[in-house]
Amino acid sequence: MERYILLFLVLIGLQKISTFKAQQAEDVKLVNVTRLHMFVDKLPDLPKIEGFQLLNGVPKRKSLIIGMYQKLWKFHRDIPATPVFAFGTSRYTATVPGPTIEALQGIDTHISWRNHLPTKHILPWDPTIPTAEPRKGIPTVVHLHGAIAEPESDGFSKSWFTKGFHQRGPTWTKKKYHYYNVQQPGNLWYHDHAMGLTRVNILAGLFGPYIIRAPAVEGPLGLPSGPEFDRVLVVFDRSFRTDGSLYMNKTGNNPTIHPQWQPEYFGDAIIVNGKAWPYLTVRRRKYRFRIINASNARFFRFFFTNGLRFVHVASDSAYLEKPVRSNTTLLGPSEIADVIVDFSKSKSNTVLLANDAPYPYPSGDPVNEENGNVMKFVIKDELEHDRSRIPKRLMKYPPAKLSTATHTRYVALYEYTSDIDEPIHLYINAKTFDDPVSETPKVGATEVWYVINLTEDNHPLHIHVGLFKVLEQTELVNEDEFKACMEKINDAVKCKIKKYTRGKKLAVEAHEKGWKNVYKMNPGYVTKILVRFAFVHSNESYPFDATAEPGYVYHCHILDHEDNVMMRPLKLLAK
Repeated sequence: MERYILLFLVLIGLQKISTFKAQQAEDVKLVNVTRLHMFVDKLPDLPKIEGFQLLNGVPKRKSLIIGMYQKLWKFHRDIPATPVFAFGTSRYTATVPGPTIEALQGIDTHISWRNHLPTKHILPWDPTIPTAEPRKGIPTVVHLHGAIAEPESDGFSKSWFTKGFHQRGPTWTKKKYHYYNVQQPGNLWYHDHAMGLTRVNILAGLFGPYIIRAPAVEGPLGLPSGPEFDRVLVVFDRSFRTDGSLYMNKTGNNPTIHPQWQPEYFGDAIIVNGKAWPYLTVRRRKYRFRIINASNARFFRFFFTNGLRFVHVASDSAYLEKPVRSNTTLLGPSEIADVIVDFSKSKSNTVLLANDAPYPYPSGDPVNEENGNVMKFVIKDELEHDRSRIPKRLMKYPPAKLSTATHTRYVALYEYTSDIDEPIHLYINAKTFDDPVSETPKVGATEVWYVINLTEDNHPLHIHVGLFKVLEQTELVNEDEFKACMEKINDAVKCKIKKYTRGKKLAVEAHEKGWKNVYKMNPGYVTKILVRFAFVHSNESYPFDATAEPGYVYHCHILDHEDNVMMRPLKLLAK
């Protein structure tokens, strides 16, 4: 019987691979983005959904039902409508990105995420990497990125489900997710997190913003507010076929090993809030932009072409202690910059938000005109009275003290290549996702993690439920020697890491010294972070059992890396 089962599995695998080969032979005609006119579509205002209700003027908890639908979406005036997957309260209202969910600090939001997707995916996926594979349907599960959430509602990768919950992953727990919203106010975003399919489900359109507001503490700051002056900008990249459909290469770098998987996806067009290179007409005053990098793999180093500056007020999901000014802003995939831009200081009536980050970052190709331009701002002539302000102080949280750390961990990032020197897979600590959990911090604990990047790529490392501060970045000396030892025994202490962390120090940017949930781990460097598995704004305990199943994860947020499979489980233990 076992032989028959094995033979059946082999035949299924061969059938899948033959299907991929047939797909690869397809003649692909792509949109030539150099022939598209930029700045012809207005920046869309994303729809908003309140995650609370008012009863007699008092905010109370609210339950939402948000679905995932296939529909057509116009990314550009001159590109045919594109089949996408989109979040919304109905197929008609669904958008790419999904609606902005606005929650109130301390008011619970319950969301039933409903899968209404068809049986066949609109993008190619690779069954040779660890992947959710139901008998029928497209697996999805939603992670609220930046949330301090209960494990059952965190969107664990194996907690996936198909249409109508007909099939469920091995760690699936419940239909309605509970978001307590008791953490610090700030910016989050929700997106698909299904095992092995995150890159294609997000590429198809399954992501959207989520904001936790705290009017009592944010209002007195006097920052720009209201729907016109406080805006979310969700930035990502896509390529298109001439029929309007999304293009993702169906041939892997190692097609005999992984028929489809490639180490990074880069699109030809830059999209903001669902439109390619949009424009926005603004007044000569201050605006607040919450910029989310929702790309699979592209880093953005943003700047204004006329010299306007960014004033950072928050990073990821937490406010800074004080505003920080900068000329450029580097965002890795999934990072969030919360900035103020004062258009009254512009000497011109138009300005471009541009990008000059190489891809892959940091040593890849230079940008061209198409991926170097992001969006255009058309600035009105009249100078107007602006009551908003940039305060000298923002929000001060209890200091991060090394003396409170109870454990030290070493987290090594590896890339494995084939005989033709192309990536096969990427691991954390030389372990697959299914290897026994090795990171088991206690609830409420503070730990020191040394993240050792032994690859040539910059990896944005995201830790679920935890917040951390970046303390220092030290270049490895004699890296090849240290790497050879690590690849042999995978033990930083036994490989005498202190002997090799004697290179130059890379300064942490001032606007990135606050509490973060994702950070760019530089290649050839050891990044020391202080991780806290507790609230940073109060001494309150979690209102949920953080030790419950299925636990959490941490991973690289280059989605193609995460899927194959630079991700590890994270299991919190009782105090």
